[in-house]
Amino acid sequence: MADPFFPNEFIKEEQQQQPPSEATANRLLSLPYNIFSDKLKQAALNLKETIVKETWGSSGKQLNDYTVYTGALGTALLLFKAYQVTHNNKDLILCKDIIKACDSASFGSSRVTFICGQAGVSALGAVVANQTNDKTLCDHYLARFREIKLPKDLPNELLYGRAGYLWACLFLNKHLGENTISSTHMRIVKDEMIKAGRNLSTRECPLMYEWHGKRYWGAAHGLVGIMNVLMDMVLTEDELDDVKGTLRYMIKNRFSSGNYPSSEGSESDRLVHWCHGAPGVALTLAKAAKVFGSEEFEKAAVDAGEVVWERGLLKRVGICHGISGNAYVFLSLYRLTGDMKFLYRAKAFATFLHENAPTLISKGTMHGGDRPFSLFEGVGGMCYLFFDMIDPLQARFPAYEL
Repeated sequence: MADPFFPNEFIKEEQQQQPPSEATANRLLSLPYNIFSDKLKQAALNLKETIVKETWGSSGKQLNDYTVYTGALGTALLLFKAYQVTHNNKDLILCKDIIKACDSASFGSSRVTFICGQAGVSALGAVVANQTNDKTLCDHYLARFREIKLPKDLPNELLYGRAGYLWACLFLNKHLGENTISSTHMRIVKDEMIKAGRNLSTRECPLMYEWHGKRYWGAAHGLVGIMNVLMDMVLTEDELDDVKGTLRYMIKNRFSSGNYPSSEGSESDRLVHWCHGAPGVALTLAKAAKVFGSEEFEKAAVDAGEVVWERGLLKRVGICHGISGNAYVFLSLYRLTGDMKFLYRAKAFATFLHENAPTLISKGTMHGGDRPFSLFEGVGGMCYLFFDMIDPLQARFPAYEL
């Protein structure tokens, strides 16, 4: 079976500390950072226009998919990012219009998370309305958010479960002020997550979860995504110990390559994606290093980052399972350590995308995503990354890092 990634020609150049060759980078990687980021900014602005046209301009405003993951709300989140970078009010106004359409399309939906459900529409809607000083609309979205009911059989993972709902609560509290969503309400949801994790715990792993009968480890559906959200909650000492113990269990049971299984007991060391494998784990371990002030977790995060550097130039473009998402590992490690090596690596992955993605996608050598202009599967994620490369210290993996 062919490798799911391109050979990383940047590795040799990094080791030899030589400037990138014409063949590998077309000089972009060797440019001073301000010029490099200006080029990415222009590319992002151009690509944003195409994405808006393809996901919104041609839809007749009739939305089949309102989600952040593959739908119109992902375009709205991209426009909000563009506004944060350029302060172009046209982006904010268009973002607001798209969210209104998503609000109508999501009415009655049983999905409750930020990435794939109603919570994303209401949370982003409230934040954008607040940004435009539209208090009435902000109150509307907050009321819609507070009307969301969590089913008792709700899973605990990020895309469709409690973790994804709590992330939306955290997003609101970050942008609109602490206790916009009450700590009491969030604690009730957190307690359910801890209880569920302990019910499936093993002698070695304090917290364990299932989704569709499988004990996943990754960011999208499994352990590391749930731990990522729990670390933003107010936890008791016992709960903190459970989170740390769960992360230590994962580190102890990673593959000899340094990569992580997609699920409990899996022996397939193939996936190096945000959703499954080292990239999502690296982001969470980098967060754990900050939360716990732990060199142990920092080392493990850096080790996971090495896997991404060696095998992360995937033959896919998106942020969920593509090069765009993997680049965020290096941005996170750069913020954590201050080591310029990681900024170089993020720059290298962004360079590869900028110079090669359109051609490789058109040739069919790189998968452009089943929804090719979406945020999580398609070039929407690449566009978001390019905007984030402008100010790497402020970069955050969308809908995962706060």
